[in-house]
Amino acid sequence: MMSKKLSLKTPTSLIVSECFEEYINKCSIKNLSPETIKLYRNQFNIFYRTLDDKDKLIEDITIKDVERFILTERKNETCNDITINSYLRGVRAFLYYAMEENLLQSFKITIPKVTKEIKETYLDSELAVLLKKTNLRKVSFTEYKMWVFSNYLLATGNRLSSALSIQTKDLDFENRLIQVNKTKNRKAQIIPMSDTLYSILKEYLKYRKGNDDDYLFCNTRGGRGV
Repeated sequence: MMSKKLSLKTPTSLIVSECFEEYINKCSIKNLSPETIKLYRNQFNIFYRTLDDKDKLIEDITIKDVERFILTERKNETCNDITINSYLRGVRAFLYYAMEENLLQSFKITIPKVTKEIKETYLDSELAVLLKKTNLRKVSFTEYKMWVFSNYLLATGNRLSSALSIQTKDLDFENRLIQVNKTKNRKAQIIPMSDTLYSILKEYLKYRKGNDDDYLFCNTRGGRGV
């Protein structure tokens, strides 16, 4: 019996949403964080709702669809150019994946230029008020915790998600070090603990108490968050 001759075949056509699910599967295989995958889904959904046909094949996507997406979002009063570009970077990553898989004819997607405004920062006088130690006899634990949290962020420069993931056991008071396990690049970091922050955290834990596995900055139920 003769074996069947092998030949290269054109990949089966997929509708856009099906192609996106395959893309997400590849992202999961690469072990991207759940937060990143959630962001990709949100960005895709915003793009998907601007398509003229929800059953459109991925191979029929063109630069016109991308341009329609940009123009539609610019009419949205809640979106600025920086936000739109953030969405577009996610959409571009997905479409470039489809191109690499030969599911879509290649075309270039350029991120539009935007005017970046200088963000307002706190004045020294405002920082002095913000970081002034609270009177523990006159404030609630939550107010005290937020004061400690503000000092922590200023002293470490941690991202919000990183700071909220710090557990009591991540504080090494003997060597004055902090282990940051949740970072943007998913690589743990060891950062120094300043003398001022050392004193603040030492005092804070006298009131915070709890176990080593507890979040340092917890919500009212003891979970992650402030």
